[in-house]
Formats: sequence, structure tokens, C-alpha cells
Amino acid sequence: MAHVPAAERRPQLIKAAIDYMTREGVAAGSTRAIAAELGVAQATVHYTFGTKEGLYRAVMEQLTQDLIAQVEGAAPAGAGFEETVATLAAALWQTVREQPASHQLLTELSMFALRSPALSEALESHNRGVTEVTARLVAEAAERTGLSLAQPAETIARFFLAGFDGLTMQRLSHPDEEAEYACLQAFVSAVVAMAGGRLELVSAPSS
Repeated sequence: MAHVPAAERRPQLIKAAIDYMTREGVAAGSTRAIAAELGVAQATVHYTFGTKEGLYRAVMEQLTQDLIAQVEGAAPAGAGFEETVATLAAALWQTVREQPASHQLLTELSMFALRSPALSEALESHNRGVTEVTARLVAEAAERTGLSLAQPAETIARFFLAGFDGLTMQRLSHPDEEAEYACLQAFVSAVVAMAGGRLELVSAPSS
């Protein structure tokens, strides 16, 4: 392959890594395999990212940016609070149904990062970024509709994301269209009720 400036090679390698690991899994994502995916020397990967973890970190950052863009793009303008939450959940769920491999890759990378000190910062940045965007959309919808949130926007965002992550894992490991739709409806209802102070919080043991 002809010489390509590093600024152009970097996104090419990130895309190649995403494409390869989406098909084969994170465990198979060696720098040698990803270099072969793009048709470049293995040294090119190390020159661009330093280490395999450096490449994985760049992949996580790209996947995070893509997910944030999907969340922001799904937010309806001028909609009520309940409609906003329902639309966000439905739009994100559509990506799970249409792009299950991408969500599986992000899940695999997150689990891998939990055991890799070199990726801990990338994982924290991913979770913080998605939570901040979700919290902002929740706060904006509440302000627009005059709703006084019963819980901090970040707490509601974390609840929203926790529920969505759980439904995603169910979809990936044990799909059931009818049950998933019922759970999605219940999940949205719970988020809305929590935000409006209509969800009774039961005390849970702290130890």
C-alpha cells in the first residue's frame, strides 16, 4: 500500500480494528491481525498507536463518539419529557436490533478494559461521556417542560443507562422480541416515574 500520512492512517486503522473485532471478537484483535485487515505492516500499527492497548483505547473512543452522536441525534426538539425519554430509548434500541455486533464489541471491550490498567481511563471516559450527554438531555427536557426532577439528572441518566445496558445484554444473549418490547415499555415508564417522583424507592440493604 502506498505511503499514507499518519493523520490519515490513524482513522483507517481504527476502522479496520472495529471491522475485524466486530467479526472475530476482541480476543482475536492482535496488532498483526488488524494490520493484515488493512494490508499494512504490523509496525505501522505500533508506530501509530504505540501498543495494542493504545489501539484499543482509540477504538473505544471512536465507539463512544458514535454512541454519543446517536443519543444526541435521537433527542426530539420541543417534545414533552415522557416523549423525549421514550424516543431516546426507542432510537437506541433500534441500534441494538440493527447493529448487534457493534454493541457486542463495545461490551467486550468494556469487560477487557476492566482488567487492563492501560485502558481503565478510556473506560471511565466512555462511561462519563455517555452519562453526561444523557444527563444533559434529561435536564434540558425537564427544563423545557417545566418538570421539577425528583432526582438529580445524572442519577436518572445512570438509571436509564443501567436499564438499557441490561436490556442490551438480554438481547445479545437471549433474544425474545415480545418480552423485550414489554421490558422496554416498563423501563421507560420507570425512568419517567423516577424523574417525576412517582416511583417509590424501596430501601435496599447497604451491606
